[in-house]
Amino acid sequence: PGVEPHDLELKPKQVGAVLDADLVIFETHFQAAVDQAVKQAKLPARKKVDVSHLITLKKTADELAEQENHEHIVEHNDEQDASLVDPHVWLDPLNMVAITKDVVGKLSAIDSKHAAVFARNGAALEAKLTALDRSFRNGLATCQRKQIVTSHAAFYYLAQRYGLEQISIAGIDPNNEPSGSQLADIIKLVERDKITTVFTEDLVSPKIADTIARDAKVRTATLSPIEGLTDKTKDENYVTLMQQNLTRIQAANDCS
Repeated sequence: PGVEPHDLELKPKQVGAVLDADLVIFETHFQAAVDQAVKQAKLPARKKVDVSHLITLKKTADELAEQENHEHIVEHNDEQDASLVDPHVWLDPLNMVAITKDVVGKLSAIDSKHAAVFARNGAALEAKLTALDRSFRNGLATCQRKQIVTSHAAFYYLAQRYGLEQISIAGIDPNNEPSGSQLADIIKLVERDKITTVFTEDLVSPKIADTIARDAKVRTATLSPIEGLTDKTKDENYVTLMQQNLTRIQAANDCS
């Protein structure tokens, strides 16, 4: 808790938990320490849910634009390609439906005695997720503007699903700091398009976002990439945090 997930290191006890687990739910290439623990555990397929095998991972808009500017096609190996994709698949509620279905199937195979319970709980979660999707579709259907300025490029799946345009201060790695010229470009864009809000995050320093907001004379608000909980958000869950995100985007973009 409280650790930015890209920086996660596992304690020996946590590595042991992975080794002994009946089921590990993870995403390859998101957290190197988790990947290493799963590799060390040599788990069979029935004991793993690798989210990257369930959802088609997408390149961010910035990466696609950079790729289109290249004059030659460059062959990449899997490791290089992994660094070019956005891992934040969970910020699209319909991706979470697909993940839920797979988890229910794996749990039911592991513990068939409770298959009916898993199915019932899975169906209840899917209902909440589809209701959340409807809330986003309806809530963002009539907004004065479509851009969201975010601390790092975590919201591409959400933006693509609901017709938004993500403008990220940092890239996929929130620790990457933009250059002075990049900051100036973002400030100009905020002013030109009359953007009202620069979004910060729970687990990342708001310093740069605060600077942009101050120079552009706009406000800041928190938009959670749901990468971890803090003392402030410890009683929240995926659905409540996503609902808060929706409310804040609606306020920022003047959605009626």
